[in-house]
Amino acid sequence: MPKIVDAEARRSEIVAAVFRIIAVDGLERASLREVADEAGLAVGSVRHYFAGSEELLNYSFAAVVDRIMVRLAGALPALDMADAGTDGHREAVLTLLGEFLPLDEERAVDICVWMAFRNAARIRPFLTAVADRSHREVAAVVGEVITSVVRDDGGGQHSLVVEAERLLATIDGLCMHSLLQPEWMTAVMCRDVLDRHLTSLAVPAA
Repeated sequence: MPKIVDAEARRSEIVAAVFRIIAVDGLERASLREVADEAGLAVGSVRHYFAGSEELLNYSFAAVVDRIMVRLAGALPALDMADAGTDGHREAVLTLLGEFLPLDEERAVDICVWMAFRNAARIRPFLTAVADRSHREVAAVVGEVITSVVRDDGGGQHSLVVEAERLLATIDGLCMHSLLQPEWMTAVMCRDVLDRHLTSLAVPAA
């Protein structure tokens, strides 16, 4: 009797192979043949689930965005439950922002893949829709952080948007620096930078 293959599980295996290839050798190597070899499958087996490389890469990009957003969603309740201006709230913010950063092996792979796809979306139009979704969803989370931390300094909505963009730029910079210089930009250093960044914001009194 032929073995029944779980389609979703097989897609996950193929996507995991894409992630491993990108993390080690970059996005350019993630061809159907290379992915099939990495997954231990025939190219025809990969084509059974993905019509071509564009569909595979687009699906993989969406998958890594989903993985990151699931982790962020898991950290959001602690932020919502803590009182603004307290040590507990500050810790919840640092924990949430840490989910964006390559602070362990799993997150390092995800962030490496995420940033590779985001960069590729500049010149590969088929990735644009997922890149836009990624930006919107990440910006929404960062917006929640900013509105819970920043006290109105008279600048109104514009001030909040500027602070959100400043935090997004800090996160992107930490991601890149951590991937390129992991010996220097350690988890401790990343946390210290984020902590200093929070201190630079107008934090409400407890």
